Amino acid sequence: MRVLKKYLVIATLCMLAGSANAQGILIVGDSISAAFGMDIADGWVALLEQRLEAEGESIPVVNASVSGDTTAGGLARLPRLLERHSPEVVVIELGGNDGLRGMRPTDMQQNLSRMVEQAQNGGAEVLLLGMRLPPNYGQRFTDAFAQVFDDVSTEHEVPLMPFLLEGIAGTADQSLMQADGVHPTAQAQQRILDNAWPLIDAWRSSRETR
Repeated sequence: MRVLKKYLVIATLCMLAGSANAQGILIVGDSISAAFGMDIADGWVALLEQRLEAEGESIPVVNASVSGDTTAGGLARLPRLLERHSPEVVVIELGGNDGLRGMRPTDMQQNLSRMVEQAQNGGAEVLLLGMRLPPNYGQRFTDAFAQVFDDVSTEHEVPLMPFLLEGIAGTADQSLMQADGVHPTAQAQQRILDNAWPLIDAWRSSRETR
């Protein structure tokens, strides 16, 4: 019993130490956050770093996004990323490739839920950036896909931006999407940041009051 109590004390101290050393923002996403088809410096994550600096914030931003990644891939990569970077907040931008490949929404939801749990257990807060599918995938599938983000957000009480490409994808402005109709252009990156910013800014504000 004494050994068990000693172990619990040590584990608690290690957890507190990890929280105290946590720093910065970790972005775990796919091609949307990896700046597919353009210079990485033109992507929305790079613009986020610039905005934080302009706001007088010295918050490190790590972009661990990989083009083509799925929620399963993100789940497999996340433990090592958490161990390496000890982030204060993890921004998850995954799921689009799951949907485009016709993967089951239930599997996607399980993967996202486990990612959220891993990040929270590691002492990080989580922000969720959702995606939507084009209508040609059928109403039933697109609705089930969109519902995943709502359900994960509700279950784990994490902030959600329902559609990161709101006002970009599916609009009449063809300058905002690349020729493949899937990836946004460099001209759209500021709008993507504007969509994600309210969640990040709210986290930043709460961080300052702690």
